[in-house]
Amino acid sequence: MSSMAASVPRPSRERLVETRQRGWVDPYAGMAAFTFTRHPPSPEISPYVDHFWVVTWTDLAEPYEQRIVSHPTVNLTITHDFHRIAGVIRGGFSYTMRAAGRVLGTRFRPGGFRPFLIGPVSDLTGRFTEISDMYGEAGATLVDQVLAEPDPQAAIAHVETFLQSLDPRPDPLTEEVVALVALAESDISMTRVDELAARSGRSVRSLQRLFRDYVGIGPKWVIRRFRLHEAAERVYQGLDLATLATELGYTDQAHLTRDFTAAVGMTPAAYARLRNPA
Repeated sequence: MSSMAASVPRPSRERLVETRQRGWVDPYAGMAAFTFTRHPPSPEISPYVDHFWVVTWTDLAEPYEQRIVSHPTVNLTITHDFHRIAGVIRGGFSYTMRAAGRVLGTRFRPGGFRPFLIGPVSDLTGRFTEISDMYGEAGATLVDQVLAEPDPQAAIAHVETFLQSLDPRPDPLTEEVVALVALAESDISMTRVDELAARSGRSVRSLQRLFRDYVGIGPKWVIRRFRLHEAAERVYQGLDLATLATELGYTDQAHLTRDFTAAVGMTPAAYARLRNPA
């Protein structure tokens, strides 16, 4: 594979909203604790995979827990602690790093995992499934190959070979889903499902069926999750919470606070203090 890893630079505090660390709780502390790189997929696998990601850490004196506010995507992750396929996770989740280690992740495009699955992607939502349980001996072999390979780029090549061996077929609905999810993410004025349905040319019910089958979760959750990603970044930047609640379509500040706390694991006020601890 000829593509090179793209290291993610430390963003300036003023431009955090434009980084791809969306969903990391306290991203600056994270980048001080571990190294994160993103690797593009090969052209053959790019219709299904958004990117590969690698997290490495060495010589941690104390365990470090990184909390994530999840995205509407499926991830295949391999590390010594676990090797599994994660469906869309409704709440937040975390991973604790100890001593030294590496995680190799495959982040599928929204809808991109559908060709590798018999049945709707919603069957995976909220679940972690062992790779060997889903793909048998071939999955177990993949795990062994990745864990035995010290070079991340070579390990990624094993994943790509495995995915291609499953003979996925391009699906035009995947491209439609990718475009709709990207629209929900980029247009922060969009706060309701009927708005996304109107832009898609589908009925609300048709849009809901499409998202359950291909994304794994409904469009309402997808829109609200992206608005929470936006809220986390802008709270971290110091934006007034009442103003933010109005801009992001919440009924009031209390509603935003409840959603924020459930997803991030702390109140907006506590999250803002991560930037400037007392």
